[in-house]
Amino acid sequence: MSLTVKHLLGIKELTKEDIQTIFKTADNFKQVLQRPIKKVPSLRDTTIANVFFENSTRTKISFELAEKRLSADVVNFSASGSSVAKGETLIDTVNNILAMKVDMVVMRHSASGAPWFLAKHIDASIINAGDGVNEHPTQALLDAFSMREVHGDLKGKRVTIIGDILHSRVALSNIFCLTKLGAEVTVAGPPTLIPKHIQDLGVRVEYDVKKALEWCEIANVLRIQLERQNKPLFSTLREYSLYYGINRDMLDGLEKDITIMHPGPINRGVEINSDVADSDQSIILDQVENGVAIRMAVLYLLSGKRDLVE
Repeated sequence: MSLTVKHLLGIKELTKEDIQTIFKTADNFKQVLQRPIKKVPSLRDTTIANVFFENSTRTKISFELAEKRLSADVVNFSASGSSVAKGETLIDTVNNILAMKVDMVVMRHSASGAPWFLAKHIDASIINAGDGVNEHPTQALLDAFSMREVHGDLKGKRVTIIGDILHSRVALSNIFCLTKLGAEVTVAGPPTLIPKHIQDLGVRVEYDVKKALEWCEIANVLRIQLERQNKPLFSTLREYSLYYGINRDMLDGLEKDITIMHPGPINRGVEINSDVADSDQSIILDQVENGVAIRMAVLYLLSGKRDLVE
């Protein structure tokens, strides 16, 4: 099994077959993660640098755990406290890391397009762990993989993405991934948080969250990204929660059970209440678990190795 790409820069570059290959490989690695010894030698003698120019907790830990489960050698780089603070450029920083004979680079950067820029200048495989407001491909893959576990083939499934669509790289990658897999997608939220012309990506737009929930089978609820907003886009968090937050009463008013997801971190009581996030309908913790298997699959497939231990 192999991918049609050398790098994982975004879902936009993947084919449907690439996505299915990643899922099949992740199925194997998820079985590995259920064993008493959760480790395989698939990437032994491979060195991977985690280069994070932007703060991260879950994604960074998930990638590092995936790398160690594959027996790779791991180098962690953080922009804070590094020569970046002294004015070193992105290319110089990564070239210095590559001079240490690194084989793959996992990068998160606040600038949209940074992984594409890097891929043009270095030979190592680049995995985008989130770039600005552009894409977060492994998050979209683990989201779709988690949906697939519950609902099977996603063709024709109805998925609503709710919240801060405008500033969310998760939303864009999810839209690319789900539409490639044949799902129907609606985005929902305040008009100020819905990008103009997003219908051009083949999605529906709904400003009434209750109607969006009545339509869908799966709801992926996004965090309000206040740190990316340079001007107020709604009056208060309380008002947002009142009109767009997902609560128990709202779900109980539906004539069906829907699957609830969230990429994290959760602002409890804002976009989603605890009685929803922790309910039986929620697969949020499954998303976290599946993130390791998906990232193992991506790392393995991009490495070009052929000794997958099942």
